[in-house]
Amino acid sequence: MRERAAFLKPIAHRGLHTPANGLVENSAAAFEAAIAKGYGLEADVQPSACSTPMIFHDDTLERLIESRDAVRAHDDATLKSLTYRGDPSPMIDFAELLELVDGREPVLAEIKSDWKPPNLAFLQSITELASSYRGPIALMSYDPDVIAIVKELVPQIPRGIVSGLYDVLDHWHGRLEQERAFRLSHLLESRDAAPDFYAYHVESLPTPVTRFAREIMGLPFFAWTVRTPEERKIADRWADAPIFENYEP
Repeated sequence: MRERAAFLKPIAHRGLHTPANGLVENSAAAFEAAIAKGYGLEADVQPSACSTPMIFHDDTLERLIESRDAVRAHDDATLKSLTYRGDPSPMIDFAELLELVDGREPVLAEIKSDWKPPNLAFLQSITELASSYRGPIALMSYDPDVIAIVKELVPQIPRGIVSGLYDVLDHWHGRLEQERAFRLSHLLESRDAAPDFYAYHVESLPTPVTRFAREIMGLPFFAWTVRTPEERKIADRWADAPIFENYEP
């Protein structure tokens, strides 16, 4: 992984947001709080209706914003006019995130996927911004098809696959067949993406495949999402850096 040393540090999952500090995940304030403590940043990237990369985790808005619409239902201007529940902060886009960070800490950007054919305009926008950014940045996704396109568009940018044992993850139900879930669990769709690193579910570590990829192939692993000292011990043993939340390592 290029720029490996810059990334192998605790990474704040969606910024440094906790119930105690009252900061909303994936908000500018949460990212500033992480930077202030010297943590790397993990951020989620969703497409707007016009394929602008927006910093938001869920497919739909209702968990954090007073709307039941899909993120993809609105253009970027409309999304930026919405505010988080209990917080006047607006949603930011990927360009604004990179401008805010300005190279101060590494950025791990997770490209969200609906497991349909990838949105090329969305990926082109992300990769163009990443390629012109002057700080340490890496792109990752659960969907190897997304990362295979990223490889073609910006082979110089570090890229990774997010995974875990899908038997204990629930986000794929109704979207993927059991056979593909098995293949993704065991990193069997990695060839075309040729990842520089993996981010793997901390409670799924270790597996024979993760040990082979890390110990024999030498690929770095991030452990997500570390929330307790006990999970930090797993990350320390079987990965190279934790992606943490609601707990500071």
